[in-house]
Amino acid sequence: MTTYTHGHHESVLRVHRWRTAGNSAAYLLPHLTPGSSVLDVGCGPGTITADLAALVAPGRVTAVEITDTALDLARREAAARGQANIDFAVADVHDLHFPDGTFDVVHAHQVIQHVADPVRALAEMRRVTRPGGVVAARDADYAAFTWFPQVPELDQWLDLYRRAARANGAQPDAGRRLLSWARAAGFTDVTATAGVWCFAEPDDRRWWGGNWAERVTRSDLARQLRALGATDDDLRRIADGWREWVEAPDGWFAVLHGEILCRVPA
Repeated sequence: MTTYTHGHHESVLRVHRWRTAGNSAAYLLPHLTPGSSVLDVGCGPGTITADLAALVAPGRVTAVEITDTALDLARREAAARGQANIDFAVADVHDLHFPDGTFDVVHAHQVIQHVADPVRALAEMRRVTRPGGVVAARDADYAAFTWFPQVPELDQWLDLYRRAARANGAQPDAGRRLLSWARAAGFTDVTATAGVWCFAEPDDRRWWGGNWAERVTRSDLARQLRALGATDDDLRRIADGWREWVEAPDGWFAVLHGEILCRVPA
């Protein structure tokens, strides 16, 4: 795993906790059945994980994170929901410590863009999936983000974010590359699709833009952007640009994601 560009500031976790199986893994849901075993790689705060666990019960979900501290977020979510069919493990997606063919489904949401070797990560996910099972991954594609009105400070934000991600060894435009990485990892039966988050309603704009305004001034990302040469004035100006976009009555922002469903040969 590379340095995680977003970090774990509350402004980041608010967005991560908003994610559900419905808004972030809809492409996978038809392939889940009660009794299935699922590995959720890079589970974050566990909101998607807990949704998956409810869908496959009495099957079990194993939630994986790179550190025990990060995994505690998912443990708390599972406990709050009373979702008891979730196991927790610290593991690196490049070297998963599970036997071959352990899981029916292996899932990763917004993970592959952050790892040092995406092809190796997908190959490991393939290894621990049983014959006939499914590997699913979904990642954003920052270069494909689009918005209106064209606030110049958001262009600066996007440029700085992509530079920070690449400085960490990550690939911010991962969505368009998932299919090629899956092929390189040995998959031959791959369905590639795309999904979109759209923020246009006033409450949605306030939530999305407000979180990013806070991230660029107060989170770990702010520290990384300063290391790239951005000044505090630059970051305050970008945050103000986000707030300007929020207040635009015709404000609209679309986040494109690439998605892959990879079938392991039976």
